[in-house]
Amino acid sequence: MIGRLNHIAIAVPDLAAASAKYRDLLGAKVGAPQALPEHGVTVVFIDAGNTKVELLEPLGAASPIAAFLAKSPAGGMHHVCFEVPDIAAAAATLTAGGARVLGDGKPRTGAHGNPVLFLHPKDFDGTLIELEEVGG
Repeated sequence: MIGRLNHIAIAVPDLAAASAKYRDLLGAKVGAPQALPEHGVTVVFIDAGNTKVELLEPLGAASPIAAFLAKSPAGGMHHVCFEVPDIAAAAATLTAGGARVLGDGKPRTGAHGNPVLFLHPKDFDGTLIELEEVGG
């Protein structure tokens, strides 16, 4: 069902400082910050050639990333995102198998303009999984 790894997301307390580390120390190609109010985050994508790294900073006190950083103030890996060809079919297969889709179960528009869903980390060995629908 899952396709390629789209990105690994890292929650950071300071998006500008984290972006500078990747750009200046690692020589990475760093994108521009993108506010995603629906998700409560500001993101920056780093091109790693075969995949991306997504840096996440809270956008407001109600952000789920603010809660994550309260537990891990230095930041850390937040989720992994896999591509799927049909997010509705993937969600149906997963829920039929006992996995829980977070939120209301309906896809939302992600940072790339594609439908995304998140799967409960307790169903995947403590790892938050994002699924992103991508065209064939």
